[in-house]
Amino acid sequence: MVQDSRLPRALTIAGSDSGGGAGIQADLKTFFALGVYGMSAITALTAQNTRGVQAVHEVPAEMVAQQIDSVATDIGIDAAKTGMLASAAIVEAVADRVRVHGLRQLVVDPVMVAKSGDPLLAADAVEAVRRLLLPAALVVTPNLPEAARLTGLTVDSPEAMREAARRLHAMGARYVVVKGGHRLDRREEAVDLVFDGSSFVELAGPRFDTPHTHGTGCTFSAAIAAYLARGLEPVEAIRQAKGFVTRAIRAAVPLGAGHGPTHHWAGADLGGPGWEMGGVAPR
Repeated sequence: MVQDSRLPRALTIAGSDSGGGAGIQADLKTFFALGVYGMSAITALTAQNTRGVQAVHEVPAEMVAQQIDSVATDIGIDAAKTGMLASAAIVEAVADRVRVHGLRQLVVDPVMVAKSGDPLLAADAVEAVRRLLLPAALVVTPNLPEAARLTGLTVDSPEAMREAARRLHAMGARYVVVKGGHRLDRREEAVDLVFDGSSFVELAGPRFDTPHTHGTGCTFSAAIAAYLARGLEPVEAIRQAKGFVTRAIRAAVPLGAGHGPTHHWAGADLGGPGWEMGGVAPR
């Protein structure tokens, strides 16, 4: 029996990053920093660090489904997000559980490749994401390569970003965020494009000259889910999440020999004074 609770509850359905910078670990850190009770359904174990992914072990699809069932039927879920789903079978299982449990506030981060370039989604699973997950998504958050893979377009300009957003919305996602961090023509700003089916909103943030951006996509989508769980409307949740990940990147942690993690606690927002970490205060 699901009990009422004043504590917002968010579920991450994603892979485990043993290095702690992305995946389940980044999502749970984000939920905690934003005052949300975090739960997890692990889809894959990865042996991973700042330099790359050394090994992947997929969790059986039925076990992924059971994890979702366990938290949905007891603790309850105000919002959920997906990250690394690894295989078509896992995508199908997740989409089925989303439907069964009526998870209306679902953020789909269509994770396909790690920051190091290592693949995190099987080629045959891309169509399952299009067919099954996008229609269930309240928000979808592809970067430019992911938007290109999902739509078949070359997404390398503002016009192409808009067309990709239209196509992703037509596939069923109610709010589309095409992330602009890969655009090399914008030297000073990272501009994300939000489309709700009728109008576009551009969200600009400073671009930082840092290699320590491991887990930024996970962190952004987790922050959107957290703000949705806290009751914000989708566009405002996306806007607040953009601020959160910007603060986390600004204070990124130089750990490891490769792409270091963002500083999740630097983006902390619990609604009170004194949350200044790493020289960065929420605003």
